[in-house]
Parts: sequence; C-alpha cells; structure tokens
Amino acid sequence: MFSLLDTLKMGAGIAAGLVLYHLYAVSIGYPSAARQARAGYVMLAEKTAAEARAAEMERQRNAASLATEEHRKRLLAAEVAEQAARDTLENEIRSYELELSRENRACAVTAADRQWLLRH
Repeated sequence: MFSLLDTLKMGAGIAAGLVLYHLYAVSIGYPSAARQARAGYVMLAEKTAAEARAAEMERQRNAASLATEEHRKRLLAAEVAEQAARDTLENEIRSYELELSRENRACAVTAADRQWLLRH
C-alpha cells in the first residue's frame, strides 16, 4: 500500500507540522496556558475584590461607631445645657418670689404658668 518512502514523507510532514504548530503556539502563547493564567487571574481578582469589600465594610463600621459616639457626646452636652437652663430658670423664679415676699406682695404666677415657662 504505502512504500517506505511514502511513510517517511508522511512522518516528515507530520513532524514539520508539529514543529510549525509548536512555533506558532510559542509565539502567541499556548491557549491552555492562557486559560489557566486567566483562571488564576479571575481567582486572584475575586479575592482582591472580596478583601476590598471587607476593608470598606470595616471602614464604614468604624466611621459609624465614631459618628454614634460623637452623637452621644453631643446629646449628653445638650441635656446638660438644658438642665442648666432649667436650673437657671428655677433660680430666677425663686429669687423673684423672694423679692416679692420681701415687699409683701404675692406672686401671680400659678403652677400651670410655671410649668408652661419651664417647657418653653
């Protein structure tokens, strides 16, 4: 069927084809190696993105914690200032009532008036 010379020619053709494919694959990079590299890159990119999301969530949690603490401090300061204003008003009312009693006059402020003054 095939002679020895035909077999050698076919073998040489196959070998030359393999050499050309190898040179082509080396010049553009092996497709399987590129797929493996992309797969590794995808895993690395997903890992990096997950770490970035975790870091951002941590930063936001810390910022929220600081904001909450600052709000608590401001609320406490506002409550202290409000209590000081109430105490000042109480002292002014007492001093006015004392002044009226020294002059033998009565205070016309009722308890309801006093409550209204304390609320406003």
